[in-house]
Amino acid sequence: MQASFLSVVLLPVALAVIMMGLGLSLVIDDFKRVVVYPTAVAVGLACQIILLPLACFWLVSLWGLEPVLAVGMMLLAASPGGPTANLYSHIAKGDVALNVTLTAVNSVVSIFTLPLIVNLSMASLLASDQAIPLQFRKIFEVCVMILIPVAIGMLVRNKAPKLAARLDKPVKITSALFLVGVIVLSILKEKSHIAEAFRQVGLAALAFNLLSLATGYFIPKLFRISEKQSIAIGMEIGIHNGTLAIFIALSVIGNSDMSIPPVIYSLIMFFTAALFGYWVNRNRKAET
Repeated sequence: MQASFLSVVLLPVALAVIMMGLGLSLVIDDFKRVVVYPTAVAVGLACQIILLPLACFWLVSLWGLEPVLAVGMMLLAASPGGPTANLYSHIAKGDVALNVTLTAVNSVVSIFTLPLIVNLSMASLLASDQAIPLQFRKIFEVCVMILIPVAIGMLVRNKAPKLAARLDKPVKITSALFLVGVIVLSILKEKSHIAEAFRQVGLAALAFNLLSLATGYFIPKLFRISEKQSIAIGMEIGIHNGTLAIFIALSVIGNSDMSIPPVIYSLIMFFTAALFGYWVNRNRKAET
């Protein structure tokens, strides 16, 4: 009953609400900003699409994770940044406009990159009889289902900006509640072996989260990208759309074990992102 309610009802609704919330914060200029910040956007997307999956594959291989859990980690690595990154970037005094742009662009790009990365991971990590390819058509259907709420949110923002402003806070609160609900039900669904799974993947998820934040923050600095934009990219790379990863694991792939790493990562990332924001602001004050 819980599994059915989670995968059939709660996850689709949660994704729709979260992505509509993103749409309420978007305008067309957010996509045009790729031209305004070409280096920052290119570096952010390269970290998200290329470096992060490579780093995750190295990490799960080094850790010797159970193959199904390793694929769950790769699924998370392939998922775009979450809208929550915008909030954390704002608190940490990052460039929120860049966050919004990266989230918007990467949500579209992931239609193509996510099935490619996950299929390569399954082919490399799972036995041949387990590696059922993730069909592009299914991911396309999922992404269309996600992009429609984004489009609705953008339409409301464009046609009724005052309404969008009034909806912004309630939708963010609702999104957070849905995410908590998804995590709680996912844990309840796997309660018989969640402690063992946490023992297996907890430290790996924490290591990957810290690696993601570090990659997103320090790699841009090599390209002399500003502090505010480096903070924004760090938050974008470190905070993933865990709800999307859980949805794909349960509803598209149909493997509940693969949903465990995104669940654990989603629990961890809010605390580490807060500490990361505190750290970069403390360093900024120390330098001034």
